[in-house]
Amino acid sequence: MALHPVVAAVTSRIRARSAASRTAYLKKIDAAHLAGTARGRLGCTNLAHAFAASDAGDKQQLRAGRWPNIGIVSAYNDMLSAHQPLERFPAIIKQAAREAFAVAQFAGGVPAMCDGVTQGEPGMELSLFSRDVIAMSTAIALSHNTFDAALMLGVCDKIVPGLLIGALSFGHLPVIFVPGGPMPSGISNDDKAKTRQLFAQGKVGREALLESEAQSYHAPGTCTFYGTANSNQMLMEIMGLHLPGAAFVNPNTPLRDALTAAAGKRVAAITALGDARLPLAEVIDERAIVNGIVGLHATGGSTNHTIHLIAMARAAGIVIDWDDFSDLSAVVPLLARIYPNGKADVNHFHAAGGMGFLIRELLAAGLLHGDVQTVAGRGLDAYAEAPFLDPDGALAWRPAPAASLDESVLRPASHPFSADGGLRRLTGNLGRAVIKVSAVKPEHRIVEAPAQVFDSQEAMLAAFKRGELKRDFVAVVRFQGPRANGMPELHKLTPALGVLQDEGFHVALVTDGRMSGASGKVPAAIHVSPECLAGGELARVRDGDVIRLDAEQGLLQALVPEAEWLARQPAEADLSANDSGCGRELFATARSQVSNAEHGAMIVGDAVAGVRSGFDLQIR
Repeated sequence: MALHPVVAAVTSRIRARSAASRTAYLKKIDAAHLAGTARGRLGCTNLAHAFAASDAGDKQQLRAGRWPNIGIVSAYNDMLSAHQPLERFPAIIKQAAREAFAVAQFAGGVPAMCDGVTQGEPGMELSLFSRDVIAMSTAIALSHNTFDAALMLGVCDKIVPGLLIGALSFGHLPVIFVPGGPMPSGISNDDKAKTRQLFAQGKVGREALLESEAQSYHAPGTCTFYGTANSNQMLMEIMGLHLPGAAFVNPNTPLRDALTAAAGKRVAAITALGDARLPLAEVIDERAIVNGIVGLHATGGSTNHTIHLIAMARAAGIVIDWDDFSDLSAVVPLLARIYPNGKADVNHFHAAGGMGFLIRELLAAGLLHGDVQTVAGRGLDAYAEAPFLDPDGALAWRPAPAASLDESVLRPASHPFSADGGLRRLTGNLGRAVIKVSAVKPEHRIVEAPAQVFDSQEAMLAAFKRGELKRDFVAVVRFQGPRANGMPELHKLTPALGVLQDEGFHVALVTDGRMSGASGKVPAAIHVSPECLAGGELARVRDGDVIRLDAEQGLLQALVPEAEWLARQPAEADLSANDSGCGRELFATARSQVSNAEHGAMIVGDAVAGVRSGFDLQIR
């Protein structure tokens, strides 16, 4: 199938827009490759340090320099359910590496915080910046320059983007991402959401809510709803950085362990010491980034990736923006219904045919670049297959199911849930924003109502509890951007707004902050840029101003006479309470230096800054 003309056009404009910065990035990566791994030219003291703790066999091979050395970078900790299974992975990888005539060393750990634990708490204000800390930690782990390849072990929200941003600074090395897999299914997502709304209404108590949540988040593995963590796994697969079919295999199973071992063997085979070198910089190019955006739309993935995917692309010298997301969304059909865009979870999606079925459908429709480099050593057609264990227990792959095994969860491109991906860019006198409408019913996609302005999510929730919001209104929650307070997710607003919508009121949210990757049925214009603290127009809104949010036409407008609007002084907020406590004082520099949301909200790793300044100024 020929490539869809819109996919081709968006890719071409990204390539043209990125020409200078991508060339500069590749020049840097080529220089690193030509310099070679330092192990063979390290001083004797340096080299002795590098293998001092290795066992006798690995020490001999590292000393001789004939076997590749694989660096393992892991986000393991045993508080995050998604990352607890990673505890076992290094031992599996080290054994597999030896079988492939390679050595694997644990190069370093990176921080891994759980947005589910910090949601609505002060620690959430560190969450976005943790991505860049993870990128820097990845660079530190690989900075010893004794590695010929690397494996990235991580799953959740900021962790996979941070690992990739850090790894791209070492783009001359082969890199494979090794996922942990989702936990088994717990209670239904409908039941979980219902209990949350009942709690928000005061109809059930804390013990009932805790019991519901504990039945949902109940075992090792990734949370099963389709938020940012599982969107990460989809992205790594469709961008060719996983082994095929690795994303959604449950942890602590023979198949998961076999895939983990295979990743160790495969990365050893594609180093510069062999004849099949495949560096990360060749896998992540403009086509892979476009494939990632297409996958995001086709699955109804997390809105957080309208920030993270931009940051990952910029780390490779590639410039994308929200126009690219919106234009691709208009032609990419929604093929999956996974909570919050449906009742199913990722285990149901995987059982229905999963990534293999999805990728084959998108390839056949001309919506993906099939001629990309992937860590599998073939084009993206290799990812239209599913892994399994043969009767002897050996890992093998076979074609994904020819038809969906459950069309309530996963559909062919000829019969999608909707004709578009449901992620749209909004523009108007309030700035630029994005909205996800794949879970928003058509009758709720246009809201025109008076503004009710809040400078924190706590203030809005307090008004809800006092019964002051039982009417049509647009909640304007401002001073929530990265410069203001680190751009925490505002997921705690969802149950309250959902209750009001269910009661028949026309409600919407407009914010320069983020919503969770689980944003759902309430229309939410998020990531409004520029943010208030960077001169954004949202700071001019006053209570009672009529706001029009039109997701169909892509409009976000304060219906205020222009002369009055321009004469207003922007509001100021007292953010002193966000400056310290729970470690926030350590991130003052990050808040002062961070770029805007459409630039990826970055503080490090930007291979574009200073190279494409004309474009950057254009979208500020």
